[in-house]
Amino acid sequence: MTTSQIAFLKGHGTENDFVIVPDPDNALDLPASLVAGLCDRRAGIGGDGLLHVVRSAAHPEGRSMADEAEWFMDYRNADGSVAEMCGNGVRVFARYLQRAGAAEEGDLAVATRGGVKKVHLAKNGDVTVAMGRAALPADGVTVTVDGRSWDARNVNMGNPHAVAFVDDLAHAGALTSEPSYGPAAVYPDGVNIEFVVDRGPRHVAMRVHERGSGETRSCGTGACAVAVAAARRDGADPAVTGTPVTYTVDLPGGSLVITEHPDGGIEMTGPAEIVAEGKIDTAWLETLNG
Repeated sequence: MTTSQIAFLKGHGTENDFVIVPDPDNALDLPASLVAGLCDRRAGIGGDGLLHVVRSAAHPEGRSMADEAEWFMDYRNADGSVAEMCGNGVRVFARYLQRAGAAEEGDLAVATRGGVKKVHLAKNGDVTVAMGRAALPADGVTVTVDGRSWDARNVNMGNPHAVAFVDDLAHAGALTSEPSYGPAAVYPDGVNIEFVVDRGPRHVAMRVHERGSGETRSCGTGACAVAVAAARRDGADPAVTGTPVTYTVDLPGGSLVITEHPDGGIEMTGPAEIVAEGKIDTAWLETLNG
C-alpha cells in the first residue's frame, strides 16, 4: 500500500451497518483477514459487512455490467467472505454515491454479483431498490433451534434464504451461532435464516441469522424473502392476480416496505444513513495481513 491512510465511511440501513471503502480504481487489496478486522466491533471499525466501492469497469466481476452501471458493489460479509447481494447494503451504497457527488436524487443503477439493481433516491430520504425476482426452489428444508423444528420456505433473492414462521421471535434463540438446518445439500454455500411472526394484515416482524455475519439488526434480501414467503402462505401471488402485494416488515433496526409486482419484480423501500467518515491507518492494516 502506497498511502499512509485509506479513507472509509460508516453507514447503516435500518441499523444493518457497514464499513464503506471507496476504491474507484480497484487499487486496494482486501483479503478476508483484513475485511474481518475492519468489521470487528472491538478491535476494528465494526460492521455487519463491508461495501467496497469500485467502478464496474475496474473490477473483474463488474466489467460485464459496466455499460449498465458505472459502480460495482463488491460486498463482503463480516467474516471476510464474499456475498452475492445485500439489500440494505445497496441502499447505503447509493447514499454514499449521492454524498460523494457520483449520483443525484432520482434513478441510479448499481452493479452487484446478483446483477444490476435499479435504485431510486427519493426527496424524503428513502431509498427504493428494485431487488429482482424471487426464486422459490421446491427443495424443502427444516430449521431447528433448541429442540424446536419448523418447515421453512426456500426463497432465493440472488442469495439463499430459509424462512420459518414461528409463534414467538424468542423461539429463534440467541442466534449467536447458526441455527441447524437440513438437508444441508439444499444450501451448499450456506444460508440466511429468517424467523417470522405476524403483526397484522400484510404486516410481519422478523429476526435473521445472516451467513458469515450472525444475527444482524436488518437484512434487506431477507425482508424481501419474508414478504414473498408470507404472501404465498397467505394465498397471494401477484403473477396470478395481476395486483401488487405490499408487506411491511419490522426488523430489530427498523421497518422496510416490500412490494411484489405482477411481473415478479420486488421493490424494497427504506432509509439509508451515512454516520461517519475517517481514515484507516495502513500500519494497522498490515498487522491484519499477518
